[in-house]
Amino acid sequence: MDDLLAIFRALTDPTRIRILLLLHEMELSIGEIAQILGQSQPRVSRHVKVLVDAGLVVRRKEGSWVFLHLGKKERLQPLFSALDIWDQEKSWRNTDHARLKAVLLDRAAAASRYFEAHAPEWDSIRSMHVAESEVEQAILSIIGDRKIGRLVDIGTGTGRMLELLGSQADKMIGIDRSPEMLRIARTKLTGKNLPQASLCQGDMYALPLEKKSADWVILHQVLHYAQQPALAIEEAARVLDKNGHLLIIDFASHDKEELRLNNAHARLGFSDDQINEWFLSSGLVTQKIEQLKGGSLTVKLWLATRSDSLSRKS
Repeated sequence: MDDLLAIFRALTDPTRIRILLLLHEMELSIGEIAQILGQSQPRVSRHVKVLVDAGLVVRRKEGSWVFLHLGKKERLQPLFSALDIWDQEKSWRNTDHARLKAVLLDRAAAASRYFEAHAPEWDSIRSMHVAESEVEQAILSIIGDRKIGRLVDIGTGTGRMLELLGSQADKMIGIDRSPEMLRIARTKLTGKNLPQASLCQGDMYALPLEKKSADWVILHQVLHYAQQPALAIEEAARVLDKNGHLLIIDFASHDKEELRLNNAHARLGFSDDQINEWFLSSGLVTQKIEQLKGGSLTVKLWLATRSDSLSRKS
């Protein structure tokens, strides 16, 4: 009964209903909601606290920003169904929706500025290896047309892996340390019809996930930034379920020292022996290794499976 009363109290203010309807469209920061509603951030924060206490909204800190998303679907769905029935005119909803579009344009502009600032360094690296389209085709070939259940993309960057594999996953989460990259990913994924996708700030050495909570984990061009790649692989293995797979896409060993000096690469690629050793120490068994030659850098794909799942099959 207390939960029910908290929900009804939360709905007594029209601003809080507007916030819920905005979050029904997409995840938003408190600042963005304040911009849409034309209210101060402290005032919006007070309304958000009431919604959080009622279990209707969840807060998530991402750098200096706080993002909001809806609570459990079974808690919210009856409310949205009722609002659709009761609010036939929806005039104030249309106003908020128009302002929401303006926020999306701001996000897109910020993403463009970020890409323009970093494009030269990314383009210089891309010119050294096979086209990204060939890398993505190799990823799809390894995974095949199977359903991949729960996908975790570590170092998601712009969210491209979520977009690429969205049709095969039941649930996806992209994790990245950088708030800027997460904002870009959020902008890129908007309108892609991927309701099963979410984004979260986190560290590759301490994923904000429960043990055995993933069926597939991907590290796509991330491991060469790791000061302790063995620990990153161990953490990825921790969240894999009993039949889980870890797919690493990165560079083979190379001597391009300028990538360490100019692009913050902690490792100049990896050998098969290194990756195999780290897999083994993390309870994983190498299943497949592929390489894509092109330019001065060779891209490699290493696929591993939990060893306990293999032992049960044998």
